[in-house]
Amino acid sequence: MGRLNAAVTALWLGGLCVMGSLASAQEFSGLARVTSEVSQISDTGDGATLQLGLSQGVPYRLFTLDEPARLVLDFQEVDWSGLDPEAFLSGEAVASVQFGTYVPGWSRLVLELSEPMVVATAALEVDPVTAAAVLKLDLQASTAEDFAKAAGAPQDARWDLPAPQVLDVVPHRDENAPLLVVLDPGHGGIDPGAKAANGVVEKDLMLQFALELGEVLVRSGQFAVQVTRDGDYFVSLERRTALAHQAGADLFISLHADSLTQGHAHGSTVYTLSQEATDAASASLAERHDRADLLSGTDLSHTDDLVAGVMLDLARQETQPRSEALARALVIGLKEQGGPLNRKPLRSAGFSVLKSADIPSVLVEVGFLSSPRDLANLQDPDWRRQTATAMLKGLIDWRIEDDARRALVRQ
Repeated sequence: MGRLNAAVTALWLGGLCVMGSLASAQEFSGLARVTSEVSQISDTGDGATLQLGLSQGVPYRLFTLDEPARLVLDFQEVDWSGLDPEAFLSGEAVASVQFGTYVPGWSRLVLELSEPMVVATAALEVDPVTAAAVLKLDLQASTAEDFAKAAGAPQDARWDLPAPQVLDVVPHRDENAPLLVVLDPGHGGIDPGAKAANGVVEKDLMLQFALELGEVLVRSGQFAVQVTRDGDYFVSLERRTALAHQAGADLFISLHADSLTQGHAHGSTVYTLSQEATDAASASLAERHDRADLLSGTDLSHTDDLVAGVMLDLARQETQPRSEALARALVIGLKEQGGPLNRKPLRSAGFSVLKSADIPSVLVEVGFLSSPRDLANLQDPDWRRQTATAMLKGLIDWRIEDDARRALVRQ
């Protein structure tokens, strides 16, 4: 078993090697399309097998993640449009399957395992004439302890985002200059978010709304805008807040449109970080080793966890009231526009994207995809434009109030 584990650790490199050995026979280019008729996951009694048909061979890698147990496969690059998840998945060894864009140029397939399993064998068979390929995996049952020891994503510059780097301190912005707002359209790529009955998914609606809202804000002359993603690709939660710090953001607004399987909810809701989550957020952030950009203009990388936690708490004492004031201003703006607002439009929660200690941050649930009225609104360009204008008014009112309050503090 030890020999097998060592071999599996290097399997992702094997995909690259296979490509190199066949380069003279067939040049690979463009997207590889899934061949659905030969693609299937099935049980074997003590594990499972995966067979994935592709129109051409592509480099790939695989690894496992724990809590919950998952098998992850990355490809360069796959068009998943022909793959039906229900037809692809059979048996009970694999609980669910997801696929989509990981980062630009790379695609990801994620299998949630019903029980810990390890990859016993993996082979990418490529036809030397047609370049059509079949990836075959054999999964065997494993103990939870052995699975946890082997789990973890490998790091490679060809596949992954670069490691965080220490950046120059962002110069102080003139008080009359536009405020930089980082808009964060939720989900993306492998993570579609909520899905409506008509097939519309949250990630697409929120990207569209973020771009439209950004244009409204920029045209006002009072705000500059950056987005955490400008296409359908995956951005981790920590990466979203790191991007805001690296940009020197004045505000951070995460945009979502949830869906409920039980009960009824509709209308916009604005969230801030809950008070109960602030201490846990500081402790979690302080445990990070690369924390030079946790506070703009302050390098905490050489401080211990206790000092870093205290610094983060001090920053949040100023930021949290500003975030709450921002949430109230947005709710008022949305209410004056005519809503619809949720019956409890101001809420707090421990969302990860709200845990930046020194950037006022809110999460806006623009509506619920499970509500027919909200879904129709979100797909209506006129409604989206009115909602973006209402949020602009809220941001302008917040800026006036925030400038006045900060002037009093300086005196």
